[in-house]
Amino acid sequence: MIAFSLPMLLGSFLQTAYSFVNAIWVGQYLGTSALAAVTVSFPIVFVLFAIGMGLTLATNILVSQSYGARRMDELRKAVDSSTVLMVSLGIVFTILGELFAPSVLRAMDTPPEILDASIHYLRIFLLSLPLGFSLFLIRSLLQGVGDSKTPLYFQFGSVLLAAALDPVLMFGWLGFPKLGLNGTAWATVFSQLVSLTALITYLRAKKVPVAPSWPRFDHLGPITWKTLRIGLPSAVQQSLVSIGMVFVTGIVNGFGEVSTAAFGAASRIDQIAFLPAMTFGMAISTLAGQNLGAGRQDRIREIFLWGCLFSGGITLIITAVTVSVPGALLRIFVTDTAVIEPGIAYLRIVGACYLFFALVFVSNGIINGAGHTMTTTVISLISLWVIRVPGAYWLSRRMESVKGVWYAIALSFAVSLTASMAYYFSGRWKRSAGKKPPKGPPAPDAREAFGHSTGEA
Repeated sequence: MIAFSLPMLLGSFLQTAYSFVNAIWVGQYLGTSALAAVTVSFPIVFVLFAIGMGLTLATNILVSQSYGARRMDELRKAVDSSTVLMVSLGIVFTILGELFAPSVLRAMDTPPEILDASIHYLRIFLLSLPLGFSLFLIRSLLQGVGDSKTPLYFQFGSVLLAAALDPVLMFGWLGFPKLGLNGTAWATVFSQLVSLTALITYLRAKKVPVAPSWPRFDHLGPITWKTLRIGLPSAVQQSLVSIGMVFVTGIVNGFGEVSTAAFGAASRIDQIAFLPAMTFGMAISTLAGQNLGAGRQDRIREIFLWGCLFSGGITLIITAVTVSVPGALLRIFVTDTAVIEPGIAYLRIVGACYLFFALVFVSNGIINGAGHTMTTTVISLISLWVIRVPGAYWLSRRMESVKGVWYAIALSFAVSLTASMAYYFSGRWKRSAGKKPPKGPPAPDAREAFGHSTGEA
């Protein structure tokens, strides 16, 4: 679990580090309004990306189970099916996003003073959707067969390139036009294009079995339906979570630009706090899928216990730091005292509940690895649409303060944990999960399957 999770965790930290650098450039040099414009745009982008991430979870489940059971022909079918799905969705969502971005931002009650900047920034950033979807897919394919290192190397190059381009395009250095906030969006688009091209070229040159290629359309029907059957619940789950964040952001927007900027700055700290949980959740899902595919249900309890120890332990350390010095963390991104004050309240209320979020991803990882993605979808919907969104509206109005939103977010974490753990300990996820693999030679090590050491890149 450690060996598999560590590269993914490093990759997540890299991506978050870029997000931090980006926020520092924007918040410190372009001001509160620019940071608020990014904040209101982010939930919309994440709604669309969430659908892609949900479908790639199905890819990871199918690939890991096929790999664990040594069904390599089914693995190839999953690659072809997912490639067609993800590329098509990326293009469709980009077109829809470009058309409806202004309407959605207005519906979110975006403050008028940042509306135009938010529309321009969002429309540029949406161009990265097909590229981002493709990168999600390849990462999921490689992780499904046990290779979490290769995506890390190319992600590192992408982050470095984007971080270098940010100030160049924002401030017009080296003869480039001065694009301001839009420069950060163009930096993301260009860096992802370079990273995707390099990664596909590398995988095809090494003849990696899960390298995307022109699909064989004659076998796409059944496996595409299976991918959708497993992936759609997760895609719905993640997209509805993201839509819920759109609603929550809209409620925060109602308290003004300062509250929106505070929410955006504090959310950057959330990104760091959530990384271990989300990374171990992905690793647990893959390990559970591989072992269930191999008929080894006896290993699941061990995966669960170590997942709780690692994810929970790291998150507790982050919680202690966040709750102890919230002001110092927020000043990394903003200097306005009016913004820092509500941000401190957020981190002390929500930060105290980070552990709930961490443990949810452990139990959800096993449930998803068994293919029961509909269950985790229902849990997320209850937490979000029964607790967080209505609670944020009611508490913020009752308290006449944006702090009501912070309390609703914390409460939703507790509800998610209770529901997820109850389902895990009920054992219902074991149904139809433990099919024994067909007779045959042992599944090859990931490095043998690739024909090279995964550390060469």
